[in-house]
Amino acid sequence: MDLLFVLLLLGCFCSFVLSDQQGDALIALKLSLNASGQQLTDWNENQVNPCTWSSINCNQNNNVFEVSLGMMGFTGYLTPRLGALKYLQFLSLQGNGITGEIPKEFGNLTSLIRLDLENNRLTGEIPSSLGNLKKLQFLTLSQNNLSGTIPESVAGISSLTEVQLDSNNLSGQIPQRLFEVSKYNFSGNNLNCGVSFGQPCAYNHSDQGSSHKPTGLIIGISITLVAILVIGGLLLFWYKGRHKGYKREVFVDVAGEVDRRIAFGQLRRFAWRELQIATDNFSEKNVLGQGGFGKVYKGVLSDNTKVAVKRLTDYESPGGDVAFQREVEMISVAVHRNLLRLIGYCTTPTERLLVYPFMQNLSLAYRLRELKPGELVLGWPTRKQVALGTARGLEYLHEHCNPKIIHRDVKAANVLLDEDFEAVVGDFGLAKLVDVRKTNVTTQVRGTMGHIAPEYLSTGKSSERTDVFGYGIMLLELVTGQRAIDFSRLEEEDDVLLLDHVKKLEREKRLEVIVDRNLNKNYNIQEVEMMIKVALLCTQATPEDRPLMSEVVRMLEGEGLAERWEEWQHVEVNRRQEYERLQRRFDWGEDSVYNQDAIELSGGR
Repeated sequence: MDLLFVLLLLGCFCSFVLSDQQGDALIALKLSLNASGQQLTDWNENQVNPCTWSSINCNQNNNVFEVSLGMMGFTGYLTPRLGALKYLQFLSLQGNGITGEIPKEFGNLTSLIRLDLENNRLTGEIPSSLGNLKKLQFLTLSQNNLSGTIPESVAGISSLTEVQLDSNNLSGQIPQRLFEVSKYNFSGNNLNCGVSFGQPCAYNHSDQGSSHKPTGLIIGISITLVAILVIGGLLLFWYKGRHKGYKREVFVDVAGEVDRRIAFGQLRRFAWRELQIATDNFSEKNVLGQGGFGKVYKGVLSDNTKVAVKRLTDYESPGGDVAFQREVEMISVAVHRNLLRLIGYCTTPTERLLVYPFMQNLSLAYRLRELKPGELVLGWPTRKQVALGTARGLEYLHEHCNPKIIHRDVKAANVLLDEDFEAVVGDFGLAKLVDVRKTNVTTQVRGTMGHIAPEYLSTGKSSERTDVFGYGIMLLELVTGQRAIDFSRLEEEDDVLLLDHVKKLEREKRLEVIVDRNLNKNYNIQEVEMMIKVALLCTQATPEDRPLMSEVVRMLEGEGLAERWEEWQHVEVNRRQEYERLQRRFDWGEDSVYNQDAIELSGGR
C-alpha cells in the first residue's frame, strides 16, 4: 500500500512539474509577444496549469496540444522557450506583427502537425531544425520577410501535405520533394524550380489539376498501380469470403437487413442500428436543427465519439436521393480545415443518413442570436477569425476544387463553430458541382430569402458569385447580430432587408449604430468599417462586380480593399444620382396616381 501511495505521489509530482514547465513556456511567450494589459489577461504566472487559459487547449492528461493566437495584434518576437511544449500539435500565430527569427528550438516540437506563422514580419532563414518535425502536415510561413534557401531537411518531412511559403524573400532552388505535396505556393520569392521541370514553372498548386507534367505522370502511374492493387485486393477478399469462410464484421438491422461496415474512400458506412442507438432512437431532445432535406440529431457512438447525424426525410421526392448522392460524393473529396468533414453515411431501402463530427459550439447563428443565459458572447477577435475562416473555406470550394463547388445557401446558420470557434462551412445538401467549362447552370432556386443573390432569384442561374453575395450578407450578420430580413424594422423605417439598412447607415456615416450591442463596444470601429466595406462589395447587384473569394480573403487580410472601395463608391454615387434624377422626373406630388392614369389614358390617340 505504501508503494502504491508513493507511485501515485510521484505521478502527481511529475504532472505538476510538466504543467509548471508548460505554464512557464507560455508565460514566456506572452511576454515575448508584448501582450498588452487587455490581452491574455487570464494567463496568470502564479497559476501553473495553463489548461484553463484562453486560446489554449489541453488533452485529458493536461498536456497543451494547441496554442491559437491568430489575428490578435501581437508584436514582439517568438520565444525559444516555446520549444518545451513537446505535446503541442497545433501552433497558430498568423495575422500578427511578430518580428525576429523563427527559433531553431521549434524543431523540438516533435508532435507538431500544423505550424501557421502567416502574415507577420518574421526575418532570417527557415531553421533546418524544422526537419525534425516528422509529424508536420501543414507548414504556413507566407507573407513574411524570410530569406535564404528552403532547407532540404524540411522538404524531407514525408507527412507534409501543404506548404505555403509565398510572399517572402527566399532564394535558391526549390527542393523537388516539395512539388509532390498536395498543395504548395512558392510565388513572390526569388526561387527557381530546378532543371527537371524546365521553364516556365508554376509556383503554386493544389492537389486538383497539377501544372507539372512530370509530377502528373508520376501521379497517374501511381493511381494506376493503386487501382490494380485495389482490384486485386477486392478479388482476394471475394475469394477468401467465398472459399475460406472469411469472417466479416456485420451489423443486423431491426428489420433483418445486413449492412457491412465498409470504406468508401475515407468514409465509413454505418448500420442503421448503430445510428438509431447513437441518437436514442432519433429522439426529439437530440435535434440540433432542421433544414430543407431533414433534421440533424446529436449522437454518441459506441466508442463515445460525438457526432451529428443528418437524417434525410424527403429522399424519395424529386432530387432527394440525388441530393444525398451529391453530398456524399462532394464532401468526400472536398477536404479543408474550414469545411465540414463527412465521417460516413448509412443507406437502407427506406433511409438515407449522413454522419458528421459534432460541432461543440454549434452554429454562428446560434452564437449570435440564440445564446442561453450564462453562455459567452462571440468577441470581436473571434468574429474576425470566423469571417476569414469562412472566406477561406468558400475560396477552396470555388477555386481549388475541380469541378468547382457552389454552396448556394451561405448564411450564419450554415457556418458551424468547432471547439476553438474556428469556422467550418457546413450543409452541402444544397451545393452543386459545376463544370469548370460552364459559367452558370440553370436549376431550381434553393436557399434562404434575404441571402439569395438577385440574379439567382430572377434567372435561376447560380455561380460562385451567388455564394459571394450570401457571404456578404453573412458578414453583415456577423457585425450586427441581426437577421437578413427583420420585419420589426417596419415600425421605424422601410428597410426590412439588413443590406438596405446597413447601406443607409453607411451613407449617413452612422455605422456604430448597427454594431451588435452584445459586444458592449469592445471592438475596433476601423475593423468594423473594413468588414462592412467588404460585405457591401460582395453584395453588389451585378454579379460580375463582386470580388472572387480569393480577393475577399486578401481584403480581409488588409490587401486591396481601399482601391476596390473607391471604385465602388464612384459607381454607387452615379447610380444614386441617376435614381434621384428619375424620381424627380416622375414626382407628381399627392395626385400622382390620377395624373399617371390620365397620361396612360391619353396616350396613343
